[in-house]
Formats: sequence, C-alpha cells, structure tokens
Amino acid sequence: MSTILISGANGNLGQVVTRHLLDTGYSLLAAGVGSADELPAHDRLKFHQVDLMDEERAVSFAEKAIRQRKDLDAAVLLVGGFAMGKLADTSKAELEKMIGLNFYTAYHLVRPLLKHFLSRPEGGQFILVGSRPGLDAASGKDFFAYSLSKAMIFKLAEFINVEGKKKNVTATVIVPSTIDTPANREAMPDADFSSWVPPERIAGVISFALTPAGKMLRENILKVYNRA
Repeated sequence: MSTILISGANGNLGQVVTRHLLDTGYSLLAAGVGSADELPAHDRLKFHQVDLMDEERAVSFAEKAIRQRKDLDAAVLLVGGFAMGKLADTSKAELEKMIGLNFYTAYHLVRPLLKHFLSRPEGGQFILVGSRPGLDAASGKDFFAYSLSKAMIFKLAEFINVEGKKKNVTATVIVPSTIDTPANREAMPDADFSSWVPPERIAGVISFALTPAGKMLRENILKVYNRA
C-alpha cells in the first residue's frame, strides 16, 4: 500500500480515520497538535506535532514528507473548528480564526503537495472535509464564519480538480452532517443521536474514495448526512 499524509490525526474524527487507514494497510505520515497518546503505536504511523496555521511549518512538514516517501500519493486533510455567530455579529478576528482553522490548515499543505502530485505520472489525490453549511447559506446563517470558511474548501477542491484534470490529480470533498462524537453528544444531549453520522462511517467513505474504484470518480462531493 502507498503512503498517505493525514492532518488532524489526533482529533475526534482523525483518530478513527487513522485507525481505519492503518487497518486497511496504508502507511501514514500524520500531523496534529498536542500529543499522539490517543493514537495506536504502529510501525506504519509516524506522528508529527505541527501547527498547520503556520505556513512555514506546514510547508516544511509537507516537503519533508515528499522527500522521505516517494510513494506519497494522497492527503487526507481533517483539521477544522466550529464557532457560532451570525454575519452581523461576527468580527474580523473571529472570521480570520475560522478561515485559519478550516481553510489555511488545508491550503498550506495543498500547495506543496499539489506540485508533487502534478509531477508524478501517477498523479495524486486530496480528501478534504466540507460541511452542509458551507454548501447552503440557509443552513449556515447562524455560524457565518464557520460556514464561509468551509465554503472556501469547496472552491479549493474545484481549483485542484481544474489544475489536475490532465495529470490525474483529484480532490474529493467529504460533507458530513453532525458527527456522533462524545463532544457533540455533550453539547446536544437532547438530540436524536441515531440520525447523526458515526465517525467510523466517514472513515469508510474516505477509505472507498482512496480505492482504485474511488479514484475513477471525479469532482466528488460526497454527502454523508445519514438522516440528519
């Protein structure tokens, strides 16, 4: 199996996706903040503490990964954050924070990795995480900064797909509804958890997108909504 770069590996979703991809047989170069205590000890997992909002550090991590692993052919970019607030109540600082977490953490890695993938005869693949509010303003009006920053992910994927069309470089956007995590259950104790999306299902969708069959798809926006 090839090598995948994964960001946000020690987050709530990232932990599940990391385990799933390891079980599938991939080697992983993982980035995250904090420790890797929640991740499995595995000889095919290399964890790096990287502040991906810092462009210099993010690019350095990506370029080192490219030099070390010539079989690096995909990136699964999972870093993100959430905040409430309507447009009229959102300050520039709050907007910049959301754009930093949800857009720049991906963009800083996409730039060097895109150059690498375009140079490979085999191409390469990006898996990005969008959101329903990023697609639909009516769904995102109560969290403007979050919604706008996630909307930028869809445009980023469009540009990747245009640039990579003749080079077999693609971008897929996974769009989950509410993810069934302990943090979300604590925040919304009266919700119908059965309508939410288990992170294991999202991991399965990501894994499919990385298969030979999944790589045949183009301009993918995969809505993993369950019944939410």
